[in-house]
Amino acid sequence: MQLLALQPQRLSAVVRAPASVRLVTPASGMSTYRFNKHVISHHFCANCGCAPFGFGVGPKGEETAAVNVRCLENVDLNAWPRIPYDGRSV
Repeated sequence: MQLLALQPQRLSAVVRAPASVRLVTPASGMSTYRFNKHVISHHFCANCGCAPFGFGVGPKGEETAAVNVRCLENVDLNAWPRIPYDGRSV
């Protein structure tokens, strides 16, 4: 598994198929933000602003899920290979 370093020191995500992501708390209990092309639903806590995950549609039309691994317990980010991602140029 590899990490996408989306915003250095702020957000590192693992992108998977939505079926492989199991939510303990329903997404309906969180706020959702969509911007630009509205293809990604960024879910976040309305109280603290933490953005733990999002669901969307990839460039080939496939459904995707991104999980902010910085929100998970006992994850050593230094042990995972990183893939730099320049979202500004997309």
